[in-house]
Amino acid sequence: MDGVPVADALVLSHPEQLDRLRAACPEAVDTAVLAGDPCFDRILAARPYRERFRRALGVRRGQKLVVLNSTWNPDSLFGDSGDSDHGGDTGDEDILPLLLPRLTAELPADEYRLAAILHPNIWHGHGPGQIRAWLDRARRAGLTLIDPLEGWRQALIAADAVIGDHGSVTYYAAALGTPVLLGAAPLSGLDEEAPVADFVRTAPRLVPHDSPRAQLEALFAEHRPMAGPAEFTTSMPGESARRLRRLFYALMKLPEPASPALLEPLPLPPYEPPTRSVPLRVLTRVRDLETGEVTVRRYAEPSYEPVSDDEAHSAVPEDTRDLSRLDLADVVLRHGPADDPRLGPPATWAAEVMGRHPHCALAAYVTGPDTCVVRTRSGECLTLTAADTGDADPAAYASALYALLAGGRTVAETIRNGLIARTGSETHHVSVRPVQASS
Repeated sequence: MDGVPVADALVLSHPEQLDRLRAACPEAVDTAVLAGDPCFDRILAARPYRERFRRALGVRRGQKLVVLNSTWNPDSLFGDSGDSDHGGDTGDEDILPLLLPRLTAELPADEYRLAAILHPNIWHGHGPGQIRAWLDRARRAGLTLIDPLEGWRQALIAADAVIGDHGSVTYYAAALGTPVLLGAAPLSGLDEEAPVADFVRTAPRLVPHDSPRAQLEALFAEHRPMAGPAEFTTSMPGESARRLRRLFYALMKLPEPASPALLEPLPLPPYEPPTRSVPLRVLTRVRDLETGEVTVRRYAEPSYEPVSDDEAHSAVPEDTRDLSRLDLADVVLRHGPADDPRLGPPATWAAEVMGRHPHCALAAYVTGPDTCVVRTRSGECLTLTAADTGDADPAAYASALYALLAGGRTVAETIRNGLIARTGSETHHVSVRPVQASS
């Protein structure tokens, strides 16, 4: 104020910021303190637990976690409250509403996992109910909304790719070496000399109307970690707790404790596997009828039919919002505990489904991470169990069985030899055994 700094201390994370401060406001230079970045230090300390964070989000082996991230102004990925005027350098459309249905249409559900980190001000400005309403279809197709205060760092560590904007979360992702696509990248309002401006100029861009799957695959194939974010996020990784505590006690004119200065570790987030209540379009190819090997690709309510020569069928969760789709389902699905007293044993539920939906050829009740109970139209009741726990959603095994039976393989052959379901790059060996059916 009047040429005198208001703040007693300005905490900076890198000398580059000190140079810009000196050029912009030399009067404040004496208050500057280089102390690193405590947020990034917590992220770095938690990186060894990446696989735990991935399991907490229900990311299975062979899956890629794509995190969508938006900061909170009209030029961000989420835009200005979902209105048609998006602004920014990528056009005048909201990018996220355009992108989400294409992601669920093109990314096979067993190969990709989707999560979104929205800035707390987005939640505060519009309210949780409105945000969930805007993203309702994507959530029913498997998108998880990450806690914007307590869970975003863990999701960022777990991510295989981030589609974001000029916000700090996307920059942190690039600093970690994670592949990044900028879905919104405005330069207006950014200091041209700031590292984030260089990041916006040089990071790969998402082309909204092109195939997101093709762009992600190219991103993975061509990715090289960006030097700028890794260099300029902090000049002293791991030192922020010590330097900040020293500063705070000096400002209070108190002696600093002798014990080490430590940051709170990132907690393990709650278990949030994907939940899908939309119909699935399933493409299958029987690779070997004798061994029972089937390729399975499942798409969560695609907005258009996936281009393929493979056989297609529909798998519909019983709790779908559109109940009319159940009458057209080839496979009816349910996920839940095997001892749910409301439904009775899985075999009883399956028999009821077959009686209620005469078009259905297979009913599948997923009872655990590696097991489902199925009933065929001819009345056989079977348990499908994967040899490797948690490799895939067992509903994919039910679709593989459906394809084998439609292709002419008998239930007896399948019980004798099992089946092999292939989802993406993963191969799942599944045993098939009869269970007592309830009629």
